[in-house]
Amino acid sequence: MKKYLPIIVLIFLFVACNKPAGELTGLGTKDSFLEAQPYGMVFVKRGAFMMGANDQSALGAISDKTINVTVDAFWMDETEITNDKYKQFVYWVRDSIALRTLVVNGRDEFKMKFKDQTDDASPEVARLNWKSKIPWISKDEEIRGILDKLYYQDNNSLGFKKQIDPGKLQYRYEWINYDQAALPENKYDVNTGAYPASAKARVDTSYVENGVIVNRTIEHKLTTRKDLISTRIVNVYPDTIMWLRDFQYSYNDPKMRMYFSHPGFANYPVVGVTWEQAQAFCQWRTQLFNNANFIGGQDYRLPTEAEWEYAARGGRKMALYPWGGNYVRDDKGCYLANFKPMRGSYTDDEGATTMKVAMFPPNDYGLFDMAGNVAEWTSSAYTSSSSTLVSDMNPTFQYNAKTSDPDVLKQKVIKGGSWKDIAYYLQCGVKTYEYQNESRPYIGFRCVRSYNGE
Repeated sequence: MKKYLPIIVLIFLFVACNKPAGELTGLGTKDSFLEAQPYGMVFVKRGAFMMGANDQSALGAISDKTINVTVDAFWMDETEITNDKYKQFVYWVRDSIALRTLVVNGRDEFKMKFKDQTDDASPEVARLNWKSKIPWISKDEEIRGILDKLYYQDNNSLGFKKQIDPGKLQYRYEWINYDQAALPENKYDVNTGAYPASAKARVDTSYVENGVIVNRTIEHKLTTRKDLISTRIVNVYPDTIMWLRDFQYSYNDPKMRMYFSHPGFANYPVVGVTWEQAQAFCQWRTQLFNNANFIGGQDYRLPTEAEWEYAARGGRKMALYPWGGNYVRDDKGCYLANFKPMRGSYTDDEGATTMKVAMFPPNDYGLFDMAGNVAEWTSSAYTSSSSTLVSDMNPTFQYNAKTSDPDVLKQKVIKGGSWKDIAYYLQCGVKTYEYQNESRPYIGFRCVRSYNGE
């Protein structure tokens, strides 16, 4: 080692001498950082396209005007989120509640222990030991009594096998109301280090009272950045009765009552999920990724209307459908998506209701089911004339609807059409809406993530 020491010193001096003293050289951070491809996602390169409907409305409505817009690059799930992937979220919530319940009830063996350090955190905020196995079946009578609280109780159990009560699967998340921070009257004064005396923030807050989630909108004085944080508690379990509720004059296949729980539907798109549940899933997915990686990534989120439409067109500026053609059949006469080809003939495309994801060829970006199967939530608020309100660079019309807002302000854009829709709704530029707190058996979602780099 000693014989190499002079060489090492010479190399160090050579490198040091090449840095001009007293000059602006930066921190030496490399700009060649290459972001790893997120699992199950495909890359959608940046570009420009004509956004808006290519055809007149099937209902005779006045469509948004078509505008030329540019969209930055992003990652997008190659398929809709499936039942199996959404179950990972549901099971994480279930397990976190079980561990927290055990810790709150004095079972410290399920709390994270730190070497040579005393954890004085209260049970409500103590770090959980995820490596500990949850004793769902235990000989310990105390543990059984604690975990039994998570199951259906009394007459709700119906005498069948013990089942976790979905009403107790509640996920709490927070977000910053940038819309409130951006208000002119709330501009932060960097000279005084304070917000204006008249500054106010309108945010949401959630809490559980007697087992019931209570959502409220409050307006309070804005003095610190924490005053911009909204809180939401969401029950994450999908609505499993919506098949019967939305199609009550139809017999419906009884298996649809087991659509989410049965393993035979693992690779079918998750449905019965509200926009708010989809938002919670994105927040959890971001947390899951950042906790497992030293360098965190951009947040997972729902796509904007423009991002979704741009991705659906597959790089074809004026594509009517995701496959690029103007017809819903290929040259062999086979249908190219799962939709309603003719009145009452749902199975002509091989699917009566939902089908497994990726049963039809992808578009030119490698994205499956951008038309048909299930329609998809976007992050954009709905209005019939949004193209007159948005920028031509990464356009989106968003409104963070508060709990107290009227329903008309809670309309969110859905795209792509579904198994129950006619071909018109499969067109890339067509949009419709649903209320953010409603769930349907024909609406699912997929996530996107902004791209770090050129």
